[in-house]
Amino acid sequence: MRKFGIAGVVTASALLGLAACSGGGEDKAEAPAEAPAAEAPAAEAPAAEAPAAEPAVAPAAAAGATVTLAGLTGNVENGQRIFGQCRTCHVVEPGVNRVGPSLHGVVGRAAGTVAGYSYSTANANSGVTWDEQTLFTYLEDPRGFMPGTKMAFVGLRDPQQRADVIAYLKTQA
Repeated sequence: MRKFGIAGVVTASALLGLAACSGGGEDKAEAPAEAPAAEAPAAEAPAAEAPAAEPAVAPAAAAGATVTLAGLTGNVENGQRIFGQCRTCHVVEPGVNRVGPSLHGVVGRAAGTVAGYSYSTANANSGVTWDEQTLFTYLEDPRGFMPGTKMAFVGLRDPQQRADVIAYLKTQA
C-alpha cells in the first residue's frame, strides 16, 4: 500500500475542489472523446489563422435560441443547466449583483459597465465587448483571458458547454 503524506492529501483535496468548481464529473462524461484532440490543433495554430475563426460565429436565431461558435450550435436548455455552476456568483436578473455582476443582457455589453458592481481594474479598463466569440474565449480560461480579473472560476474546457451557456445567456436580455 502506498503512503501519502499530509502534502499529498492536501494536494489531492485541492485538485478535487478545483474539479468541482470547473464542472468536473457528470458534464465531462458528456463531452465527446474527440474534444481534447480537436482543441489542441486550435491552440497550436499560428496567429495568422485566428481570423479564420471569426466567420464561425453566426448570429443567433430569432429569439437567441441557438448560437453557432467554432462549428458548435449552442443549446439553451443545456446552457441553463450548465449555468447552474455560475449561480454561486452570478444571476441573470437585471440589477442584481452578487459576488459577480448580473449577467442580464451580457451578450453585446461592454465589460465593466453593470451599475453598482465594483469591478477589478483589469475588467473595468479592458475595453472588451462581450460578444459571442469573446465570451466563448473568456469562458474557457477567464484568468488567462483577462489577467487580474476577480473571477475565480477556472473555466469551461468543453467548447460545447461554452456554446450552450452563451446560447442561454443570449435569451437573458
